[in-house]
Amino acid sequence: MESALTPVHPEGTVYGQVLEASVPLRYSTTEAEYEAIRGRAAVLDLGGSRLVQVRGSSAGEFLQRVLARDVEYLTSERSTTSLILDDAGAIVDQVVVWGREDGAILESSCGAGTRLIEYLRSQNQDEVEILDRSDELTVVAVEGPYSWGVIGRLIDSELAALPLDSVVDTQWDGADILFGRTGSSGEYGYKVIAAHETARKLWTAACEHAVPAGQDVLELAMLEVRQPVVRHEAPEGTGVLEVGAGWLVDITKESFVGRDAVLAAFEEQSGPRTVGFRGGEAVPEPGTRILAAGQDVGVVVHAVYSVGLGAALGLARVDADLAAAGLELTAGDAEIETLTSPYVSPKSWSIPIV
Repeated sequence: MESALTPVHPEGTVYGQVLEASVPLRYSTTEAEYEAIRGRAAVLDLGGSRLVQVRGSSAGEFLQRVLARDVEYLTSERSTTSLILDDAGAIVDQVVVWGREDGAILESSCGAGTRLIEYLRSQNQDEVEILDRSDELTVVAVEGPYSWGVIGRLIDSELAALPLDSVVDTQWDGADILFGRTGSSGEYGYKVIAAHETARKLWTAACEHAVPAGQDVLELAMLEVRQPVVRHEAPEGTGVLEVGAGWLVDITKESFVGRDAVLAAFEEQSGPRTVGFRGGEAVPEPGTRILAAGQDVGVVVHAVYSVGLGAALGLARVDADLAAAGLELTAGDAEIETLTSPYVSPKSWSIPIV
C-alpha cells in the first residue's frame, strides 16, 4: 500500500515499510522535523492508514458492539478514538472514529488497515456495509503548537478554533473535504479527509507554511505523550491493561466485544504492566531484559532516541509492582529510570489559539 501523496513528496524522501504500508519515514532530518512538530507546525501524510466506511440501517448497533468506546451518541459533527478488541480482550487496532449520518468512517492505525477490515467483516452479523475507501480518499494532518495558524491561512480560521474532536463537512479549493480537530502528538492537531487529487493539492499548499514530518517523528511524538503505537506495543494477543490503554475503553458500556475479558483483567489485576523509561544515549533493542537489583523483572517493548529529552526513551513491560515512576533499573548493561507520562510536555498546552 503506497500513499496517494507520494508523487508530491519532496525529493530525497526516505520510505519504509510499516506493516502493509509503504510510508515516508523522513523528508529531511529527524531534528528539523521534531522541531517543527514540537515548536511550530508540521504537515503529515497519513496515507498509511486505511479509511473504512461502516454504513447502513444497523451501523450504529454494529459500531457500538465492536468499538470499546461508547459511540451511542456520536454525531456527524464529532470524532473519538477507540480500541477495537477481540473476544479475548486483546487489541485488534486503535482507530479514529469519524461520525457520519449513516454510520462512521474508521481511520486505522498505520499499516493495519487490512487486518482491521478482515476483523470487522468477521464480526458483521448486522449486515452493514463495510467499505475500504482508501482507493479514493486519504488523510492529511497538520500538528504543532502553531498549526492553528496554518489551518487559518489555508482553510478557515474559525475551523482552527473548533473544540477538540469536532468534525465539519466543508470545502477547500472547490472540493468537498471532511475536516476534524484531532491529532496524536499532544500538540494542536487537525486532519483533513479528501479525495486523492484534492489531498495532493492541499499537501503542496500546506508545505508552504509547515514542515513535512515523517512517520519516525510522528511516532516519537506519540510516545512522548504516551499515545499508543499499536504496532510496537500490542503484538497479537496483548491486552488493554498490559499496554496501559484503559482510557481507550469505556468499561461502563453494557456490552462490547471483549468486555468480559477486560472486566476479568481489571478484577484480577495480575500480569505485567507497561511503564516508560529514560536511559542514556544508547537505545536498547526490543527484547532487552530489564533487571532490578540483578533480578529479571521485564523486557523492553519499544525504544527510540528522543530529541526532546536528549536521551533514549522507551517502554518496558515489567512486573505490576514495578510499574511506577522514579525507579532505577537496568536494560541490559544500561542504567534507566522509570517515568510518569507525559515524558515531554507539549508546547501547545501553554499556547492559546488566537
